[in-house]
Amino acid sequence: MMKINEVSKLAGVSIRTLQYYDKIGLLHPSGYSEAGYRLYDDTDLEHLQHILLFRELEFPLKEIKEIMSSPDFDKNKALEQQIELLKLKKEHIENLLEFALGIKTIGVKQMDFKAFDKSKMEEYARQAKEQYGNTKEYKEFEKKQQNRSEKENHLMMDRFMLLFKEAGEIKTEDPASKKAQEMVKKIQKFITENMYECSDEILSGLGKMYGAGGEFTTNIDSYGGEGTAIFMSEAIEIYCNKTELKK
Repeated sequence: MMKINEVSKLAGVSIRTLQYYDKIGLLHPSGYSEAGYRLYDDTDLEHLQHILLFRELEFPLKEIKEIMSSPDFDKNKALEQQIELLKLKKEHIENLLEFALGIKTIGVKQMDFKAFDKSKMEEYARQAKEQYGNTKEYKEFEKKQQNRSEKENHLMMDRFMLLFKEAGEIKTEDPASKKAQEMVKKIQKFITENMYECSDEILSGLGKMYGAGGEFTTNIDSYGGEGTAIFMSEAIEIYCNKTELKK
């Protein structure tokens, strides 16, 4: 775990900025020291990297928060999109550099402003944002979030993660067992009631993310113990396959 001043030096971000990210719900520290200092773990730092990449691409903080809190947020897909946007940004800067060098060498021969055109980059960014902001589930999630206070949202997420603590207590069971399958139903019901309509299709996608490693797996295992995320991922897959066969 790293203190806020250590994260500030490592990431080149001011302490005030990190405090602000916490205040607006963009990046909460995983814990606090006995003296009350914010403490950040590896998952928090990974989260910060995504935020800073979006900031480099000139995404407003509000949009970054909307994207990263979306139920459809996929960090690997986001990274691919960020790489593509950075390539487009690099191409744009190279065009500007060539244009400026041309003026320096031969002067302005014609009123050509093509080098300043950012439409290609802006269109790609718009499409990337729409993938997260225009789904029915995200709009439902956003509406429910707005109807709760920040404290209520924190409490709701704590209650959700406690379900994985409960799942950790049965992770030695067969994922196809009655206990495991009841746990899947409990999680699906909680998501539907508190976040968005969690269809079997969406649940299946969540299950894959739970067991894929990275932020989801780390967070779940931090509550239920190592192996909980994989256990629930397998239980969800069995549950969704069974319901698919019944159709």
